[in-house]
Amino acid sequence: MSSTFITDANKTQVTTYARPDDLVITRGSGCYLFDDFHKKEYIDFTSGIAVTALGHCNPEIANIIYQQSANKIVHSSNLYHNQEALKLSKLIVSKTKEFDGQNDISKVFFCNSGTEANEAAIKFAKKYSLTKSPSKTKFIAFENSFHGRTMGALSVTYNPKYRTPFGDLIPGVEFATLQDIMTKFQGKLDLAKEDVYAGCIIEPIQGEGGVFPVPVDTLVTLKSVLQNSKFDIPLIYDEIQCGMGRTGKLWAHSYLPKEAHPDIFTIAKALGNGFPIAATCVNDKINDALKVGDHGTTYGGNPLACAISNYVVSTIADKAFLSQVNQKGAKLMSFLKDLQSAYPDLITDVRGKGLMIGCEFKEAPTKLIQKCKENGLLVITAGKSTVRFVPALIIDDETLEKGLEIFVKSLKQVYE
Repeated sequence: MSSTFITDANKTQVTTYARPDDLVITRGSGCYLFDDFHKKEYIDFTSGIAVTALGHCNPEIANIIYQQSANKIVHSSNLYHNQEALKLSKLIVSKTKEFDGQNDISKVFFCNSGTEANEAAIKFAKKYSLTKSPSKTKFIAFENSFHGRTMGALSVTYNPKYRTPFGDLIPGVEFATLQDIMTKFQGKLDLAKEDVYAGCIIEPIQGEGGVFPVPVDTLVTLKSVLQNSKFDIPLIYDEIQCGMGRTGKLWAHSYLPKEAHPDIFTIAKALGNGFPIAATCVNDKINDALKVGDHGTTYGGNPLACAISNYVVSTIADKAFLSQVNQKGAKLMSFLKDLQSAYPDLITDVRGKGLMIGCEFKEAPTKLIQKCKENGLLVITAGKSTVRFVPALIIDDETLEKGLEIFVKSLKQVYE
């Protein structure tokens, strides 16, 4: 029955994903997912790719969805204010200032996905820069980056396999390395002489590229180079995956001193715990360059999405909540480091922050991922050879330990 269902369904779906035919998610609860077709349950270490931070079928969120949709309103358009969007923008700005000290982010634009948030960020940076000079059209991005699949976000995404099939993208994007930052781009980009750069975008932790945290001193140097350039190049942090408490602080850039804070940062994924919502957050200098009509969205900031997000942000932006994320993250990191010590010829590195950790293998761990699935654990990869651990931020110790037991069992079955 299940194979027939999948075969029939696949006939009507666009060919953009390679999904296993022996797994159909039918429901979830907390840190577990269930396939009722095949009568299997899984511990979920993926949380929908770092999305369901508060767990599947969170009862509070379920109640908010019911109350807002049945008794209040789902959508009213951006032609008018709505209460939940106003509350959420105020909450994001106030919590950012509370957890980031002197962060000067002051305004929020709501949209529906991470790639949309990055599209808005690129536009906003360009609008600001073009008010300074008509030649400021180029963008700086980095090798190993991932910022989205739409044409603008794809233009600043490095991996050729995502870019090449679509021909010409937005012109003027130049990719640098993290090492180029520390040499202040000398010999790579001429920031001192050419008034051509409209903005720079970087992930504080490069997620899809393999879970690579960018060193603090690298980001401090980057902001200094961009800001102290006589041309004032806006800095964008893509916090789509690494934001919303994932690293043990509210934002990944919350670890940074004020002098490394961005002009713009983008958030999505966990912002709605699975309900589509994203945001582009800007400081006053960027906002002051924007005029009515410069950007827009039909669904962005709708009352239902914002009601959910108000609960999510309020829950995560709490010192006690973030403390337990750090505790579990330390436990996960310690376990994987010990595993690396036990299998030094197999595991080459363990890196990350909070509950965003990458375990890099010498070779692509395709068979390991499959074996974990067979044994009841869902994990995903990042980059070429990294197993990515991004469980729900509310995962309890017992479930974490049980999942890691399955991981070790699977590792032994594949490699011993």
